[in-house]
Formats: sequence, C-alpha cells, structure tokens
Amino acid sequence: MSEPTYTRTELMICVAARLFEDASTCFIGTGIPMLAAMLASKTTAPSLVPVFEFGGLGALLEDLPRAVGGAQTFHKGLAALGICDVMEAAQRGFIDYGFIGGAQIDSYGNLNSIVIGDHNHPKARLPGSGGGNDVGSHCWYTVAIMQHDTRRFVPKVDCLTTPGYLTGPGAREAAGLPRNTGPAFVVSTLALMDYDPESRWMRLKATHPGVTVDDVIANTGFKLIVPEEVGLNPPPSAEELRLLREEIDPEKLYI
Repeated sequence: MSEPTYTRTELMICVAARLFEDASTCFIGTGIPMLAAMLASKTTAPSLVPVFEFGGLGALLEDLPRAVGGAQTFHKGLAALGICDVMEAAQRGFIDYGFIGGAQIDSYGNLNSIVIGDHNHPKARLPGSGGGNDVGSHCWYTVAIMQHDTRRFVPKVDCLTTPGYLTGPGAREAAGLPRNTGPAFVVSTLALMDYDPESRWMRLKATHPGVTVDDVIANTGFKLIVPEEVGLNPPPSAEELRLLREEIDPEKLYI
C-alpha cells in the first residue's frame, strides 16, 4: 500500500471545509478554521460569508489571515464593524455556524481554551476564551476542529470556555441559551463526530482513511457512541491539496 500523499492536518482541513454550507454566515476562529473557510470559499461554498471576532464581515479570503483582527479579515468585505457588532449579530441569530478550536472537549461538546489543571494553580495557561463563549452560546451551530488524543478528548473539561450541551439534554435551555442551538460536529485528526439528537452525547460519524474505529476509541477519554455503520471520509482531492499548498498556505504556517 502506498503512503498517503497528504498530512493529517491537510485531511482535517478538507473534512472541515466540506461542512461549510454555501451562502451561510460562519464565525471563523484562529488557525485551522481559517484555512478550512478559505478552502470552502474556493470550492463548495463560494458564497460563504465569513465573520471574524474583531468585526470583519464577508471578507474575500484571498490571503490567509494571521489573526482574527488582521487586515485580511476585512479585505473587500461587506462591512468593517467592531467586536460588539458581530457579537450582537450572533445574539440576534444572524450567524449560522461557529468554527472554533480548543485544547479540551468532553462528550457533550463543551470546550476549554483557558487552563489545563486547577484554575488557580494550572499546569498550563492557554490563549484564553476570546469570543469562544459568545460563539458557542449564540451561533446556531458550532463545529470544533482539534487534535485527537486522550489529553484533549476528556471526561470533563478542566475549565468551561465554550458551552456545548453542558450536562446533557435541556441543560443549554435551562442555562438561558437559545433553543435549537449547540454543537453540530467535531473534526479531529482521526475522525468526524456528531451528536446523538436524544442524549446529546458525542457520536462517531466517519473515520479518516487508514484510521479504524478502535483507533478512535483508544484515543478518546470517554465512551463514544459508535453506531452499527460508521462512514469513511474521502481523502483530499488533488485540487484541494493544490489550493491548500499553493494558494491558501504557501508559506506553510499551518500545513
């Protein structure tokens, strides 16, 4: 069997990009979500409306942003707003998806990007929440994109940055969050996950090429729901790889 001609990161970006719906409004987080949004805008979602935390709305993603407040996030955009404006837009229900990352995730899709360990005496301090709480609270759906191992897929996050389904069915609504909102997918370096509509527990949807169900289970710190039929994500196409390597991230900042 020949070796794959792509990296796990490239595959993860491609799987995430295919989840973007054309003409949808999407809150884009720093890093891998930016590459996925750029790839989607050049392939399956040409009318994507990207939204960035510092106020960029509907930018044409011709160059990879370095941060959510970079000039590229406003480039030829529909509007140059501010952080309060885009957060209010999410609160009013105008942003469909939030594509974000995190250091830890649990079975209900709660994310941590603040500390590892005890909050007051942590093992490590992370970049912080930024708009993570607002994205998870007010966008209709969230998609988490992250590395997959037992340090990151944990029974309980050390600190709650971005609310998923909190403690299970009805918990978001009880906390005052809008109905019919919450996590939709998790894209990891091993697989694509979604959530069981009844229990709100994370469920394995499809593995990546060369990854078995047992591989995913062994690298997850809680018991995943594994249906009888698990799909297989298609590998990156030649065109997707060309776009990633030549147009989106030619400097290899992320890939």
